Amino acid sequence: MAGRIRQSDIEEVKARTNIGDIVGDYVSLKTGGVGALKGLCPFHDEKSPSFYVRPGVGRYHCFGCGEGGDVYEFLLKMDHVSFTDAVERLAARIGYQLHYEEGGGGPSENSGNRARLLAANAAAEEFFRDRLSAPDADPGRRFLGERGFDAAAAAHFGVGFAPKSWDELTKHLRGKGFSQEELLTAGLVTQGDRGVYDRFRGRLIWPIRDVTGQTIGFGARRLLDDDKGPKYLNTPETPVYKKAQVLYGLDLAKRDISRQDQVVVVEGYTDVMACHLAGITTAVATCGTSFGVDHIKVIRRVMGDDNSQGSVIFTFDPDAAGQKAASRAFGEEQRFSAQTYVAVGPDGLDPCDLRLAQGDVAVRRMIDARKPMFEFMIRRTVERFDLDSVEGRAAALRAGAPIVATIRDPASQNGYTRELARLSGADLQDAIRAVRAAQRGSGSRDGSRDDSRGRSYAGDGGSGAAEQPRPLAQADLTDPTQRTERESLMVLLQLPGEVGRDRAARAVQVPFVNPTHAVVRDAIASQLATLEQPGWVDRVLAEVPQAYAPTVNALAVAELPQGGDPGPYARSIVDGLIDRDLLREKAELTSRLGRTEDPELRRQISLAMVAIETERRRLRGE
Repeated sequence: MAGRIRQSDIEEVKARTNIGDIVGDYVSLKTGGVGALKGLCPFHDEKSPSFYVRPGVGRYHCFGCGEGGDVYEFLLKMDHVSFTDAVERLAARIGYQLHYEEGGGGPSENSGNRARLLAANAAAEEFFRDRLSAPDADPGRRFLGERGFDAAAAAHFGVGFAPKSWDELTKHLRGKGFSQEELLTAGLVTQGDRGVYDRFRGRLIWPIRDVTGQTIGFGARRLLDDDKGPKYLNTPETPVYKKAQVLYGLDLAKRDISRQDQVVVVEGYTDVMACHLAGITTAVATCGTSFGVDHIKVIRRVMGDDNSQGSVIFTFDPDAAGQKAASRAFGEEQRFSAQTYVAVGPDGLDPCDLRLAQGDVAVRRMIDARKPMFEFMIRRTVERFDLDSVEGRAAALRAGAPIVATIRDPASQNGYTRELARLSGADLQDAIRAVRAAQRGSGSRDGSRDDSRGRSYAGDGGSGAAEQPRPLAQADLTDPTQRTERESLMVLLQLPGEVGRDRAARAVQVPFVNPTHAVVRDAIASQLATLEQPGWVDRVLAEVPQAYAPTVNALAVAELPQGGDPGPYARSIVDGLIDRDLLREKAELTSRLGRTEDPELRRQISLAMVAIETERRRLRGE
């Protein structure tokens, strides 16, 4: 079992990583105030920038959609990698050696070996792509051309060609320093009686990439008549390639899937290419295996774990294999939170053939004409029977009723019951009785869900909607006091070194009007001893209740006024907060002084008022 990365290493990698550089790989950033960068948010569509990054604090926040966090959270949300993968990626980027705990285990999936396997795949991809232009690759170029793909399309998807040679790739990669064991482990070569030889020979090659864009395997299409192998040959299972967890095209589609809340699941590499080129940039495909639970998990991570407004659209060939695939997909359909649909091309054409025959518009029209999965399955089930006979109609009703019975939303179930009656030619009351009988006979299937998606579901790590936190008190920025509180928290979080520990200690003693501000103030107070140490904002975040974390993140990233030296500004803001509190104390003492005749108490109040004035003059630098 892989060891856990030391916490000290996690913190060190984050401290050494400039979050502006990482975010800048995805977003065009410009100066956004003192120590801040801003750009268009990658998590939602916007016309003017509301997405801020503050490298000095190591955090980002969008004031439009509320997304925010540190550099690890950014990679998790953008590339949908695990936390361990995010740490290892950043460590590799800065050349930092990670250490692992729990029994002296090594990096996840033995990342040293993993890195070599990924490097071997990258070198193989480059080799295949270069060979696509060679004279002997004419069958591959002809295959692409006959399916409507030009050289630009091939380059976009990284399509290449494996020469019909026993060991040309093997020799090429050995010449680049890869060992025979590494090539075998990566699935690039095969062990035979006469030694190792290239796994892919005389075939068109598609690189299969993970969600981060790293090539983890290949899919190869047979081209030559004397090739007796399968039509499609994929990389075998390897430490980096798990076919049940991989979706071809996801690296290209993930951002649009997230933005559009839609994924289109097609059946092959050329279908993915056709969809993307036709403008359906959310298309993905399985790689040499049927659509299953692990693929659903991947899609749910990309779309959002409980995105009831999303759409998962399946396309199936009309042949027996396609119908079997449809049944499998429906069997796992309850695991989705999103609405599920089926899109079938005219005359049963798949996206690639449809694009070739009728153009890009026809592919888009096919996806737009999708039907709900339940409707598709009911119709498909009913159509298997002879509806011209009483016996056939009765059998169709009995076969379709269990499908309708799985719908738990009453309104949707009633509607599909009527649809089942119409399609089967049965009386509506008979259909109602059949659905109720199906419910009594099988009960709700595990993980079944109402079609409105307003529910919890079992399996796959799903859970019901979390209890919503109470609304936080929003700052009224027309109130000078609350505005000063907010600005003081901003500089305490963003410029703690400029404020200084002594001034910060006095500031956190000030009573706050806004309750949310007060929670953040208390968290700062609890960590004052570490105010000028790295990881300051992270420690404050650890102190607040989870519901307040976005507020802390926003305050830590919010734009400060443009200007030169931030020090005087930061101190003036905090001094203004303290001065307001001193004025409040002075007013209270003045009132008390007017209400008492006790000489000793009056003397004590007067001394306290003098102390307040002395502190106020000190704040003003007098």
